[in-house]
Amino acid sequence: MSDKSTIEWTDATWSTQRGCDKVDPTCCICYACTFAERFRGVPGNAFEQGFDFRLVEENLGMPLQWKKPRKIFVNSMSDTFHVDAPDDYIVRIAETMAVANWHTYQVLTKRSERMRDLLNSKLKFAAKLPYIWWGVSCGNRKHGVPRIAHLQAADVAVRFLSLEPIIEDLGKLDLSGIHWAIVGGESGHGARPFEIDWARDLIQQCRRQKVACFVKQVGHRPAVDDNPLKIYSLKGGDMADWPKDIRVREFPSRAPAASVLNLT
Repeated sequence: MSDKSTIEWTDATWSTQRGCDKVDPTCCICYACTFAERFRGVPGNAFEQGFDFRLVEENLGMPLQWKKPRKIFVNSMSDTFHVDAPDDYIVRIAETMAVANWHTYQVLTKRSERMRDLLNSKLKFAAKLPYIWWGVSCGNRKHGVPRIAHLQAADVAVRFLSLEPIIEDLGKLDLSGIHWAIVGGESGHGARPFEIDWARDLIQQCRRQKVACFVKQVGHRPAVDDNPLKIYSLKGGDMADWPKDIRVREFPSRAPAASVLNLT
């Protein structure tokens, strides 16, 4: 957890739990798992248990202590809707977000069906708060793309997609009711190629459907027509390395209450 994050699209991270389980091929070289396992068995370290899932109740009130408004990525080292997180515990997370309303929260999950069901029931009190953004990860067609429909079925104010890491062409997407899309290639040892045309296509889809688009990185192995693109930054996050037409980093221009967003 940090009140200063190096993730390009947020300001801070807030961990109410740690650890997760791999659920689809985009999880293969999970950065969070790789980082956490480095500290398994180190006494006193936050990741002494490696990437095993556990709750961190002592952090539940942390945003209340941060007086300066921030964009906060919730559970960057876990998944808020993990199967082992009790419903009532997730409700407590949302209660903190509802009270600390000077921040903007970015909640991202791969457990999209559970998130949808809770947002339409126990989390209704937080679902339509415009400063809480609810998102799903979508990096491949088989597992990721269906999550978009789950998100669209949640009765919320703000929806976003993390199209990262993209490991294949995602095809044509229905972005109805989506306000923001993050695009990125894979980084780390064993990273799979990321075709620059995938980013181009997604940028254009966002333009046509009036969705703000944020290209985070081209990953460790960007390619143009199957030919490696030379980059100088390790994760491909330096826009100076990219073709000019994909240097796009937009945020929602406001916290929208409707499904169509005016871009900055």
